[in-house]
Amino acid sequence: MQSQNRLFDDLVKVLNGAAGTVAGMGREAETAFRERARDWVGGLDMVSRDEFEAVKAMAVAAREENAELKARLDALEGKAKPQAAKPAAKPAPKQKPAASGRGD
Repeated sequence: MQSQNRLFDDLVKVLNGAAGTVAGMGREAETAFRERARDWVGGLDMVSRDEFEAVKAMAVAAREENAELKARLDALEGKAKPQAAKPAAKPAPKQKPAASGRGD
């Protein structure tokens, strides 16, 4: 009977060793996969959230500034259009001097 127990004991030891090895291989594979994924994503030249928010805020400010400048330009053009729309005044024809009844 002891020989059977020793056989089972040895079999259990081998299986425990194999299970530990398989678990270690799984951890190594996961670590390698994470490193490769990190390298791949890092190579995509992506921006961080902070950089994205900063550029987004600058774009909003630029849109507001463009709207203000457009309103100023429209106001300036509005002032200039009435003057440009007026026809140029023709010079008055020269009047002949009034003839006086004297016989100069």
